[in-house]
Amino acid sequence: MPRTESHSTREDELAFELDPEDVPVNKLTSFHGRLQHFLHRSSDEMTDSPAARTTAISQPTIKLEDTETKDQAIQDRAEPIKPSPKRRKAVQATSTTISRPPTRSTPPSPNKRKRNTPAPTPIPLGPSATESLLRDTIPPNLILLLVGVNPGIMTGISGYAYAHPSNLFWKLLHSSGITSMRHKPSDTYKLPSLYSVGNTNIVERPTRDASMLSRAEMNAGVPVLEAKIAAQRPEAVCLVGKGIWEAVWRVRRGRGIRKEEFRYGWQEGENMGVCEGWAGAPVFVATTTSGLAAGMKLVEKEAIWAELGEWVVRKRQERGFVPQIMKQEDI
Repeated sequence: MPRTESHSTREDELAFELDPEDVPVNKLTSFHGRLQHFLHRSSDEMTDSPAARTTAISQPTIKLEDTETKDQAIQDRAEPIKPSPKRRKAVQATSTTISRPPTRSTPPSPNKRKRNTPAPTPIPLGPSATESLLRDTIPPNLILLLVGVNPGIMTGISGYAYAHPSNLFWKLLHSSGITSMRHKPSDTYKLPSLYSVGNTNIVERPTRDASMLSRAEMNAGVPVLEAKIAAQRPEAVCLVGKGIWEAVWRVRRGRGIRKEEFRYGWQEGENMGVCEGWAGAPVFVATTTSGLAAGMKLVEKEAIWAELGEWVVRKRQERGFVPQIMKQEDI
């Protein structure tokens, strides 16, 4: 009987703990980790008969892992899971991103004051691309008329022939003996009176270099040049650059000049400006004086120009033309 009383006391305690009106508790904690020693039965099945006790003893013991799972499920239903601070921030960021409406670019308000930015100061560019301040110097009966391709940009702006510092024109005139000193570009319009030497171009449009001219422009300048020569009748014509003679050749023969047909110097039988009563002026083809042309060395250019210079000096002597020496104040 003492054993029965002990068993009855334990059942009463179990019934008290399993009261359905109580709040679910963690049985694993409540029974000090010995939950597997207790069998869950209804009140009807709890009797004092030996058969019932035998049945209760013979039932399999509940595993701790299963009990822990059930207890955890009960606790999960009883208490909601609180997310960690990091997870809470991530959820808030996600919800903010999803719920945020798409932004639209709004046009600037018409009442918004504009910044008063000063207008750029225009840079004076001189004459337009089709104009040049350079003028021909072709008085009648010159000893030599120099014919260039076209004015450079600096020449078109200044109005002085071969005005760029890199151009070798004034240097070669002096080294060849055509001029008695190395003149400045500003002396362009003094050459006829000082040396009986004039200047013109086959194309009047100024460009950075002669390669920017088309063949059509060069060809169109040939009859104009022929007319100038026929009108003023210089004793000889010097074409300053191979390209000028190539244009004359194309106009006269309707084809380009072959490599074996070209040579610098005097062109025999190829006078320019031929007209009634005049046989025309002999043609001398000199090298270009442009600083951009590096196909020939300076020594080679000076040799070709020296041939022309010898002829000019001789013709001046025949005429009795004495080159004038410029005064110091004119230099």
